[in-house]
Amino acid sequence: QVQLVESGGGLVQPGGSLRLSCAASGTINFNAMGWYRQVLGKERELVATITSDGSTTYADSVKGRFAISRDNAMNTVYLQMYSLKPEDTAVYYCTAVWGHPSLRSAWGQGTQVTVSS
Repeated sequence: QVQLVESGGGLVQPGGSLRLSCAASGTINFNAMGWYRQVLGKERELVATITSDGSTTYADSVKGRFAISRDNAMNTVYLQMYSLKPEDTAVYYCTAVWGHPSLRSAWGQGTQVTVSS
């Protein structure tokens, strides 16, 4: 069973930076890994994804401010966040997808990011 463990969340002032990390257990070669976020009472939304060959996608709201990367050898994905805004406040979840032809996925437990002065 795949387990994803996030770390790096916390409280930061507007304009500040944070780096989230997500370490996956096991030796699965994930098709893709990514980050979602959720505010209480709202739907979970995509933040960024990265495939095994390094292709990335970003939500429009974070383009130019966030950068996703992964270390395939360590099965770890990172989310570097710059120029943080109060509206970035949310619980951030890591996810990973694997398998062929049937896809499987796993989610981390979430890490809180709060942007406030």
